[in-house]
Amino acid sequence: MSQDSIVHDDDGAVPPTLPADPSRRFWIGTTCAVGGVAGAALAVPFVSTFAPSEKARAAGAPVEVDISSIAPGEMRTVEWRGKPVWVIHRTKEQLATLKGNDPELADPNSNRPGVTPSYAKNEWRSRKPDMFVTVGICTHLGCAPTPKFQTGPQPSLPNDWDGGFLCPCHGSTFDMAGRVYKNKPAPDNLEVPPYQYLSDTRIIIGVDENNKA
Repeated sequence: MSQDSIVHDDDGAVPPTLPADPSRRFWIGTTCAVGGVAGAALAVPFVSTFAPSEKARAAGAPVEVDISSIAPGEMRTVEWRGKPVWVIHRTKEQLATLKGNDPELADPNSNRPGVTPSYAKNEWRSRKPDMFVTVGICTHLGCAPTPKFQTGPQPSLPNDWDGGFLCPCHGSTFDMAGRVYKNKPAPDNLEVPPYQYLSDTRIIIGVDENNKA
């Protein structure tokens, strides 16, 4: 793979505004996304700033991410194909909640097609249990969910909340594996993009067994 075709997430900050999308669905989602992203910064102080590389705007270019500095409980956001992609280092406690959520989820085994590659069809929806990679766009109308990693009672969340994501637009909720809860507007789990590990401390988003750079 040519290094010229890969962009890195640490070349400099750019504004978080996503590029225009011709679809009507994107424009609806963008209205919600502004409030959702702002809410994430206030509600979850340990979420990293959305600061992708300037080169990451190149359409389709894979993005390399150094995950060594993402501490347990923290999240980093990078841009790939104009979408925010979340890289989350889940704690042992967050992982322990996943199995118990299954009865409350619409698609606990990620059987619905289109949003989960085969290597993520497991309890964690990831290649490795602790590191979760997902597209930060709700599958309902394209809004930006808000990370809600704190457990327990909170506005718009159940009293037994185990941590996850809340879409502020229409109330869809997702667990720490991006799996949508039952009876919510979102039809699918959050999308897992193609990605691979380059080493124990570095991943590349946009490339996997079926998607070559």
